[in-house]
Amino acid sequence: MFRPARALSVAATAAVLTMTTLFTASSANAAGVNYVALGDSYSAGVGAGSYLSDSGSCKRSTNAYAYLWSNANSPSSFSFVACSGARTGDILNSQISALNSSTTLVSLTVGGNDAGFSRTMQTCVLGSDSDCLNAVNTAENYATNTLPGQLDRVYSAIKSKSPNAHVVVMGYPHLYQIGGYCLFGIGDTKRAAINDAADTLDNVISKEVANAGFTFADVRDTFAGHEICGGLDTWLHSTTLPIDESYHPNSSGQADGYLPVFSQS
Repeated sequence: MFRPARALSVAATAAVLTMTTLFTASSANAAGVNYVALGDSYSAGVGAGSYLSDSGSCKRSTNAYAYLWSNANSPSSFSFVACSGARTGDILNSQISALNSSTTLVSLTVGGNDAGFSRTMQTCVLGSDSDCLNAVNTAENYATNTLPGQLDRVYSAIKSKSPNAHVVVMGYPHLYQIGGYCLFGIGDTKRAAINDAADTLDNVISKEVANAGFTFADVRDTFAGHEICGGLDTWLHSTTLPIDESYHPNSSGQADGYLPVFSQS
């Protein structure tokens, strides 16, 4: 008479233990993440406001995708060392020390500053169409011919310092909507050239990322329809003050553009 009940009790206990084990394993996995956020201004969150007081000119924002991900997932450790203006050399000289053999997750954006896209944007905004096209061509040549070697050195250093980490290299969005309207802005010839430059940069980065065995996270589709001159729901700053925030994602660009792409990578 008691055997079925005893069998049911054993089955129920086993189910509870299984659920408990699954929950514990899930919690342990979440708790075991040691996350390091490297990179330039796009990873630091320049343009998103709410800057950490101890970050100084690096302008690390609590609205940056890395910071938002950390708050939502509560990793065991989080080191946020991305910095405005960072180039590949800065990653190697100033940021790579944040990594170690216990690091399990790494994110970064880098390459735009090496290729001189800040100077290119300044030329395109202030100069003629011809000036802009020449500047874009110079930046694209650098991205195609020189940047791959610089990226390889960064990726190799990351792999050496954190051989077991999942490394997500974030791309750059198109800045402009072609045919969109801005009260003050540049024409479609310049917009198309700047977007083409972003494509060149992303293509170079994605190729080197694949060679390194890392994950490339492309944000261009996610930002589509939210570029500068794209209407009211724009995720990027046009020319603004302070000037260093120009052509960077705002808080929506970080939360709705970068964060979901990173989270799914």
